[in-house]
Amino acid sequence: MLAGESQVSSSLEDYLEAIYHIAEAKGAARAKDLVMRLGVHNSSVTQALRSLSEKKLVNYAPYDVITLTDSGKFIALDVVKRHETLSEFLNKVLGLPENEADEGACRMEHAINVQILDRLVKFVEYFESCPVNDVMWDEEEGFFCGKSDADKDGHSCGRDVCGHDLDVSLPVELTELGNEKDNKAEK
Repeated sequence: MLAGESQVSSSLEDYLEAIYHIAEAKGAARAKDLVMRLGVHNSSVTQALRSLSEKKLVNYAPYDVITLTDSGKFIALDVVKRHETLSEFLNKVLGLPENEADEGACRMEHAINVQILDRLVKFVEYFESCPVNDVMWDEEEGFFCGKSDADKDGHSCGRDVCGHDLDVSLPVELTELGNEKDNKAEK
């Protein structure tokens, strides 16, 4: 485990992520850049930078440029990866507008574990590369397949409005569980 990694709060992760993005865009980060990017007060930035400096995650001196240490950059890149993965999933897979996906990713990025993140990365990669994928979102219809029957080449996502059945049969246990629920609902 890297120095200070276990004691980094969500708020401090946001500062590391912001420092990383500012430094990438401008070549260097300053406290006033963090105030503008995060929409916080100067005193909050100063307190956060002191805390990050004590944890050896940033190099900070008042009125000077702020740089990430190797440990700080490692954590910042991890947060950036989580954010981008979640944002892509929310936008490309769930069909949320980019701004909503980005905002949701900001909230979720601090809580997701590595295993879930890795699966989401693989799912987004699959979703984007699947030759029969054309799943779209419509506020009235929900998810649907935008391909015509001729374009589907016999495949169906099972969520489309064209009436095809699922290509994949459910395991017997799930089918029986569904039947039990249906029977209880009828009573």
